[in-house]
Parts: sequence; structure tokens; C-alpha cells
Amino acid sequence: MHSFHSPGDSRRWAELVELLHGRIDSLAEVFAARVREIPEYADTQLGPGDLAETARETFSRLVEGLRSRKQHLRPGDEAGAEPEMESLLDFAAGLGAKRARAGIPPEALISAVRLDFSIIWECLLQIADAGDAALLASRVDRVWRVVDEFATRTHTSYLTERVRMAQEESSIRGEFIARLFNQTSPSADTVNQVAAALGIDPAARFGLVAASGPAAAALRRAAAPGSGPQQRSRFFVHEFGGNTYVFWPLPQQRPGSRPAVPAALAGVACGYVPEAAGLRALPAAARTAETLASLLQGTDTGPLSAHEAWMRLAKQQLTDAGLDLLAHLDAALAACRSGERERLEETVRHFLQTGSITATAERLFCHRNTILNRIGRFQDLTGLDLAVPAQAARVVVAWA
Repeated sequence: MHSFHSPGDSRRWAELVELLHGRIDSLAEVFAARVREIPEYADTQLGPGDLAETARETFSRLVEGLRSRKQHLRPGDEAGAEPEMESLLDFAAGLGAKRARAGIPPEALISAVRLDFSIIWECLLQIADAGDAALLASRVDRVWRVVDEFATRTHTSYLTERVRMAQEESSIRGEFIARLFNQTSPSADTVNQVAAALGIDPAARFGLVAASGPAAAALRRAAAPGSGPQQRSRFFVHEFGGNTYVFWPLPQQRPGSRPAVPAALAGVACGYVPEAAGLRALPAAARTAETLASLLQGTDTGPLSAHEAWMRLAKQQLTDAGLDLLAHLDAALAACRSGERERLEETVRHFLQTGSITATAERLFCHRNTILNRIGRFQDLTGLDLAVPAQAARVVVAWA
């Protein structure tokens, strides 16, 4: 039986590796031609000189790794690697980080690294003699392991660098966003710097929401990248004073149309400003959204805008000023007979929603004269004529 580890085999393998080393330039040229067929590499900013030089260095170190006496490294045994393998793995780590900084997608990087084995093996088959078949069969695993260790270290380093870059980018974005929100009226320089850091148009229109407590956690989850299959908006997050603020550029739409709530945020109870004109308007929008968030009630299941909550906002402002409209209304209706107040309130609420006696009568299954009588009775008790908008508004705000 042929011995795969005989002295003759070792000498012949050393000869083949030496011949392989003499073809480094040829290997690099084949690699450069094939890697350019990968679309992401064809479109990248990597120059042909950079790619060719890196390919030559890669194959030179891979061939040196084939000279190593060890068949392969065990996990965690890198410290015991021979100099050739240590040099190869160090180079792989640098290459992975370099490709991450160049913006090469991970799938493209893997496709490129996989070319190394096939190119080396094709060259070995070309330089080997017919009598080297058994030798090559005994060494294929060794070639694969050297290339695989190189590929693994390259990919690991690439992912580590991508994480570091993402963290750094997120930190930088956060600093610029904080600078924007910390100014009541941001300067033009601040606005332009933030726009450049975020890669957005400073004059674009933005939507913004705010929440605190458990709702803030739900808001962060909803705004996380790729949180839902239908997520199309690009969200930016700002944390301050126990509140979470999320804003996003609005798409182009017809003049006068109202922006839609992004699907990812539709189920989060939060304060909502549908449209802010430019980055400079975001600090004021954040204060508005924060105020609206404080008016949320247990029955709210989604974003609350001023359009829906103006009554609550007015009521809160009046209460803070010492004017409690609800207390005045309750006192006036205290004179109602048993069950009368419930009927009056139901009727008035429905009427205030539509402004129509007929629609109210249909909804409550009453004759329109009954509705008129109840509204008249309400006016007698409270002194408020619901046909007068200013007086009707008092009731709307009181019952908000």
C-alpha cells in the first residue's frame, strides 16, 4: 500500500509547493479576473491595483501555509501555529477588517474567498505529473484546511469590524441627533451638520413620535432596523429625560394629503406629530409629541396626534390655568332626575359628533322630537346652547 506520509511524498509535495509559489502572479491574475465577475466587487471602490496586490499577498501567504508541517490547527491552538500559519492568519484578520471598511457585502466576501481553493487546486493539477494523483489525493484535505482557516479568520475579522463600525456610526449619529434636540432653535450650521451625519435632506418633511415608560420600550422595538417585514421607513431614535423620540423622513405625497403612520408604529401608543417641516422643526415637534404622550389614555392603542387630542390638550391647559370645565358641567347636571343624566349625556355626545339631529335620532333609535327635547333640557340645566359653536366647544373639551 502506498504511504501518504513517506519521505518521498514529503519531498515531492515540497517541490509542488515550490512550483506553486513560482506562479503567484498567475494565481493573482486569475483571481482578479474571476472576482470582478462578482457584481459587488465590480461596483466597489477597490481599485484594480489594490485588488491585484492583495491577491498576490493572499496567495503568497496561502502557499507558505501549505509548507507548514502541521496538517491544521485545532480550535484555540493558534498560539501554537507555525510562523507561516501565524502570518497567514494575521493577514486574514487585516484583510477581513479592510474589506468591511470598504463596504464589501458579506455574501460577496465569502464568494471571493471561496475562489482561493479552486484556483490553487486547479494550478496544482496543472503542474502535477500523472504519477502525483495519489499524492494530491492525500493532500487535498490539507489544502482545504489551510484555505478554510484563512477564510474563517477573514470572515470573523470582517464581522467584528462591521459590528465596531455599526457601533461607532450609531454613536456618532446619536451625538449629532442629541445636538439637534438640545437646541430650542437649531442654527443653520447645526442643521446642516446633522443632515450630513444622517445622510438626509435638512429641508425634508419628518414625522415624529414620543413615548415614555413601557410604551417607550415598545417604540424602540418597533423602530429597530428590520423589526417587521413591511418596514419601509428609515427611523432615527433619540433618548432624553426618560422619553424616547423616533423620527423619520416622509415620502413624497400629494399637496394637502395627510401623512400615514408607518406600519411599524401603528400599534404603539405614543404622542405623534404627523409632519414637521425640516430638521430645524424637530425640537419643537418633540415637545409637542411629548405633551401629547402625557395625554394618552388606557383606551388608546396607537399614535395620538393633536388632530385627535386637541380637546384633551385644551382641557389640560385650562385645568392647569385653574378653569375646570368638567366641574362646572357636573354641578349643572346634578339637578337631573334619576337616569336622566345618562340619557342627556348620551344624546349630547352623539349630537356633538355629527352636528345632526337626524343622524343622532337614527343612531339612538329615537324620534327627532325626543332628541330636540333632550338637547333643550340640557340647555336649560347648563345654560349652554349646542347650536352656538363656542358654547358647544366647552362641552366637547369638558368631556374630552
